[in-house]
Amino acid sequence: MGLLKSIFKARDKPQDRIAGSNYSFFFGGTTSGKPVNEHTVMQMTAVYSCVRILAEAVAGLPLHLYKYTSSGGKEKALNHPLYFLLHDEPNPEMSSFIFRETLMTHLLLWGNAYSQIIRNGKGEVIALYPLMPNKMVVDRDRNGRLFYLYQQSSEDAPTLGKDSQVYLYPSDVLHIPGLGFDGLVGYSPIAMAKNAVGLAMATEEYGAKFFANGAAPGGVLEHPGTIKDPQKVKESWNKAYQGSANSHRVAVLEEGMKYQPIGISPEQAQFLETRKFQINEIARIFRVPPHMVGDLEKSSFSNIEQQSLEFVKYTLDPWVIRWEQAISRSLLRPDEKKMYFSKFNVDGLLRGDYVSRMNGYATARQNGWMSANDIRELENLDRIPVELGGDLYLINGNMTKLADAGIFANKEGLEVKTE
Repeated sequence: MGLLKSIFKARDKPQDRIAGSNYSFFFGGTTSGKPVNEHTVMQMTAVYSCVRILAEAVAGLPLHLYKYTSSGGKEKALNHPLYFLLHDEPNPEMSSFIFRETLMTHLLLWGNAYSQIIRNGKGEVIALYPLMPNKMVVDRDRNGRLFYLYQQSSEDAPTLGKDSQVYLYPSDVLHIPGLGFDGLVGYSPIAMAKNAVGLAMATEEYGAKFFANGAAPGGVLEHPGTIKDPQKVKESWNKAYQGSANSHRVAVLEEGMKYQPIGISPEQAQFLETRKFQINEIARIFRVPPHMVGDLEKSSFSNIEQQSLEFVKYTLDPWVIRWEQAISRSLLRPDEKKMYFSKFNVDGLLRGDYVSRMNGYATARQNGWMSANDIRELENLDRIPVELGGDLYLINGNMTKLADAGIFANKEGLEVKTE
């Protein structure tokens, strides 16, 4: 019974990302000694590339609001006010692409994406403004109801008012959580993999310092006697020979001094292999194929297309579903949820090469389940007028039912035997 109480108590009082993952971030410290947080990781090219790939992919997908028709089909809900917000302009300050790119970046780095919902007197959504995840706290009041507490700053939108802390109801927030432990608040992927990212940052800094030092390891100046001012000798040596600008200079040693290099070479330390592995490690965190971040070692013309299809299926689809369900849950009224739904169109990313598409269209056209206009819409071409047959569904005349073949034979005066 005590175990059940602890489980339900943990779920009844979710913590925001920063409070809930202090044990993981610990102010950004890692075993590699490099500070890791949502801002410093963007200086890593692999992290920046993965975040940009996923954020731009989700932002670039067509997003439509659909309505179920009486015939059981669906059509775009062009007259619904939410359609324009999702497809074109969620607020007067940004386009739909920028809005989704911003929230997706928050989701990938902080594990949560928040947006303030502005409604009119009818309860209709008229604007959406992004909120910074590191300023948001998710908690429950005394009655167990969720609420959002946002710490406002000068760069936030004026829609929040003038108070430093803004209390928001769940109906006022579009919240897209990532992977989490309680199903309510997501945890930062960067926090969960901080040591892997820290190691990548450390190897990158090591390489930069190595070449800044003239691509040579440190060393020791040996003197047969006693040096009166060793600091002066050290400064004189560094001034003359340290740095990439002074590399390959001829050193002049006096009074029997000898230079003894110390340290291990990058080859012995497997520097290049470590850097390459850490890039793949970061790509693994975000589930991005290595060839999309510039690692073509195990890619070829025969498998890149398949890897791209797997990227859509196993990487993008889970993020897209999070977006679609969060939009339906937070932006549609209860009576609208049975009539409307949002949908990202990923068909463009799943398309094959030109020859494969044309062969598929030919099969669909000849078997009567796609018209010329259906195909032209998928290829972003203008529709053929109805009077010219653009909406006709045709079938191959060589194929017919066996019963119809028998009827045709009887009309020709031939006897068809049936059992």
